[in-house]
Amino acid sequence: MEETELTETSLDEKIARLQKIIDESSRIVFFGGAGVSTESGIPDFRSQDGLYSQKWKMPPEYMVSRTCFDKQTKDFFEFYREKLIIKDVKPNTTHLKLAELEKAGKLSAIVTQNIDGLHQAAGSKCVYELHGSTLRNFCMNCGEPYGIDFIAQSENSPDKIPHCTKCNGIVKPDVVLYEEGLDENVINGAVEAISTADTLIIGGTSLVVYPAAGFIRYFQGKNIVMINKSSTQADSRCDLVIHDSLGKVFGQIKVN
Repeated sequence: MEETELTETSLDEKIARLQKIIDESSRIVFFGGAGVSTESGIPDFRSQDGLYSQKWKMPPEYMVSRTCFDKQTKDFFEFYREKLIIKDVKPNTTHLKLAELEKAGKLSAIVTQNIDGLHQAAGSKCVYELHGSTLRNFCMNCGEPYGIDFIAQSENSPDKIPHCTKCNGIVKPDVVLYEEGLDENVINGAVEAISTADTLIIGGTSLVVYPAAGFIRYFQGKNIVMINKSSTQADSRCDLVIHDSLGKVFGQIKVN
């Protein structure tokens, strides 16, 4: 019992310290991964129950690769529709608190590895989506845009592949697949935001996916905060490390 009370006190002290850091900052950047959206019901990739631990006829890394998209397009979309299109999800406490911090002029940008669009749904305006978004889809031939429902409904098409209604080209999700490079404009915006921030808060990411994980090296400000359930390779570089859920932590932060 005594040990539990000490742990709780320690967490309270860390959250109080985070509150002080936020209060004293004016250019916060939040760098987030899959752990930001798990509390909205979206599974992550690398946990015990994550996408990469699930059984499939081919490795998930291959199923979301450009090679699979080009050579086994039907299989790609079968996997994509079942595992990456998640409907009826809503922003959670973390998404909403970050949007509130931005509105208050405390947070200048969000850099996310997620592709679910929940930061924008919560009201955040400056979001750099390193890996794209399932909400955007474009015809590879004519560039016609399509929403997420169009991809979901392609399961009913004769070949199970989404085709443009204008030119019959294949409609590709605007997500960065394995073997593809990140968008240069998004990279430049994210690097600029991180390099000019006074506080960098990293949350819900194991920091093992590159090049995204390497972005934190551009930070030159005062405080680096890590909020993640498990330890990461960057913990030793951080001024404050909180090993707990993002929702639990951000649920106690007040926006002044």
